[in-house]
Amino acid sequence: MIDSPTPDDLARTLRLAVDTLAGAPADADWSRPAGTLDWSCWETVEHLGDDLLAYAAQLGPARPPRDRYVPFEATRRSPGAPNNFVRAKPADGVPGLLEVLEASGGLMVAIARVAPPDTRAHHPWGLADASGFVAMSLVETLVHLHDVTQGLGVPWTPPADVCTRVLTRLFPDVPLADPWPTLLWATGRTALPGLPLRTDWRWYAEPQH
Repeated sequence: MIDSPTPDDLARTLRLAVDTLAGAPADADWSRPAGTLDWSCWETVEHLGDDLLAYAAQLGPARPPRDRYVPFEATRRSPGAPNNFVRAKPADGVPGLLEVLEASGGLMVAIARVAPPDTRAHHPWGLADASGFVAMSLVETLVHLHDVTQGLGVPWTPPADVCTRVLTRLFPDVPLADPWPTLLWATGRTALPGLPLRTDWRWYAEPQH
């Protein structure tokens, strides 16, 4: 039996993610599209930080909301840009952007470590426990790093064991094969032999027991 992803998995993956992005060439163009997304690399990292902090916020109240998100006010910098309440100050450059990502992720790791096991909170794809929010945080981190590193032209190959735990926890409908390419296929990023690109996909956030 494969265990669910843990806060340690998330902390480890975030450290790899930040180190990978920090290693991009100094002249890398962060305004380029992130992979196949319409967002820029900068906007996609902001979106990831926003996801991580939003997931932490869902677990934060004494009685987490079960039918909606915690009501932070989100805005778009421009039409088509991510709808975020987390922003990085452009004047602080890439180091500031990565600090925002690291801080948001650190808060998610910390709150997941102390959340009671019976905690449940809203997500549109299922009422989730802390391990579900950890797994969703990992999906966001793993696949958006894929998007951003494609745009920046740097390599990104995350730990296979983490990908396996994410697939097992959130994608019970997906055949478990080579874990990283399978996760990219499951989230509509690539085709696999005999499996066309997914244009309609979801994960299952509710506990599987």
